[in-house]
Amino acid sequence: MIILREIQRHAKEQPHKVALIESDIEVKYLQLWQRILSASEYFKTVGSKGDRVMLAANKSVSFVYAYFGAQLAGLITVTVDSAVNSLRLKRIFDSASPIAIYGNLDGIQNEYKVIPFSEIDIEKTVDDSDLAFPNESDMADILFTTGTTGFPKGVVLSHKNEYNAATMINEFIGNTCDDVELLALPISHSFGLGRLRCTLVKGGTIDLLGSFANVKKFFREMETRKATGFGMVPASWNFLKRTSGEKIGQYADQLRYIEIGSAPMKLEDKEMLIRLLPNTRVCMHYGLTEASRSMFVCFNEEKDHLNSIGTPSPNVSAKIFGESGEEMPVGEPGELCVKGGHICCAYWGADKDKYGDSFFGKYFRTGDWGYKDENGYFYLISRKKELINVGGKKVSPIEVEEVINRVDGVADSACISVPDEVLGEAVKAFVVKGKAELSEKAIIDYAKSCLEGYKVPVCVEFIDEIPKTSSGKVQRLLLK
Repeated sequence: MIILREIQRHAKEQPHKVALIESDIEVKYLQLWQRILSASEYFKTVGSKGDRVMLAANKSVSFVYAYFGAQLAGLITVTVDSAVNSLRLKRIFDSASPIAIYGNLDGIQNEYKVIPFSEIDIEKTVDDSDLAFPNESDMADILFTTGTTGFPKGVVLSHKNEYNAATMINEFIGNTCDDVELLALPISHSFGLGRLRCTLVKGGTIDLLGSFANVKKFFREMETRKATGFGMVPASWNFLKRTSGEKIGQYADQLRYIEIGSAPMKLEDKEMLIRLLPNTRVCMHYGLTEASRSMFVCFNEEKDHLNSIGTPSPNVSAKIFGESGEEMPVGEPGELCVKGGHICCAYWGADKDKYGDSFFGKYFRTGDWGYKDENGYFYLISRKKELINVGGKKVSPIEVEEVINRVDGVADSACISVPDEVLGEAVKAFVVKGKAELSEKAIIDYAKSCLEGYKVPVCVEFIDEIPKTSSGKVQRLLLK
């Protein structure tokens, strides 16, 4: 089964049910399917099966038509943030070699030929009686995550991977066709795209909200649309709490579920949500782009295990392995590894042997260190990798260092994470001066001109030397 077939089924069984909302726009399932079909016919004239098409994602119905239309045509979608910086975009572009870019790229529109979504014909009438759907094993998405090398890593997800992920998430959370979800998450990342797919697979309604920044709009939509759930990262909860206090508790009888993920959450915040929403399934996931939502814990039902990352999701198996691939006994630390039909099918541009290095047998190696207790709950000890987690968005220290090292007067640099009360973590830069007049402000101002805001260092410390191994590898942990 693939997600596109489910959308077609809903179009036939509940054609007048609202599928998408964008401000005052309401799109019913039959309209959604017809526009996906029309977009698919357009993309068939643009490329052939297996070609990549880059989509600068925004929360609009036009993006949804393009996303599913391109996949129905057999193309592979490569979604990027519309605010992506030029360095990251170039690396993704060079790796994926897309045949075209659609949407809008903030600030760097003129560097590439970018076709507006409005150019995609969505009004053509298409008969789907003899429609050829993609195969389950065909590539659907390449999601570029930030690796520890600083170069984006292309995670390849098949149609089957994405269907399996959506169905297991819905099973744990308990989503139904009656759900109305507010989508305030970025739609260019695994979490936000996953919530879109989960809702449409079930035949529910998804409200494409801008973001959590407009709190008044968030609560207005909550009321007018009678929303039953939403997804958020812990940083979003910190923002809602700071700007609206305990107002979310007013919707305790309305909200059926909340999905939280992408970053750690403080115990007191989990307990606060239990108190404010005693009958809501407040679920927190653990996962990676390669292995979306591999574990879950439901706060209200598992109050004694709130410090854990939960237990494996439906149809997922998890084990702790030692560095040589041996399974570790209960309570003993090792690498957390997971198995299931949601695991990515490849890394873009990597050969099978390199992809195979990511596994111990059939278990995918997450790169996170943890242990399992006697009750079957899993706990994380530390991140094995050096990525910086800013409000659920992963930042490569190397990407930031490359920018800083271009500043006149910088001899060397290294970046680490530091605690942040709102975002969980923030970027701190250590810099070796090449000349005395170099200032912290000059470095931060330059970083702001090259990087997304969440990647800009919040502070700079000048030091005499960056610690490195004999082979020249930066030892960032020594700077903590």
